[in-house]
Amino acid sequence: MKFLLVDDFPTMRHIVRNLLKELGFTDVEEAADGASALQKLLGGGFDFVIADWSMPQMDGPTLVRSMRADVALKELPVLLITPEAKKENIVAAAQAGASGYIVKPFSAATLNAKLARIFERMGASRR
Repeated sequence: MKFLLVDDFPTMRHIVRNLLKELGFTDVEEAADGASALQKLLGGGFDFVIADWSMPQMDGPTLVRSMRADVALKELPVLLITPEAKKENIVAAAQAGASGYIVKPFSAATLNAKLARIFERMGASRR
């Protein structure tokens, strides 16, 4: 399974990449913002997107809306990461079409649970 990890902070990308590795996911590409992520996604080959909520160029919710508007990307699962657990953000994530939502900081176990829930809804396996 190939992941695209999108965050404007290299340290956060490194942390999430390590958590994914801990869970057995090693095929991970990175993008520093939603605009560059969308370009990579349009090239195809990704199975899952993990994106930060707040980024320059294009934020997470805008990236998700752009993906949902594209026939080739509309079914691709997206997990949004945010530092805030505000109800309005959860609603905004759902309205944008995000597959899930996770609040920083989080552990490998929390990430695994979120991924498992998304995979279950998709009827897909982890690998």
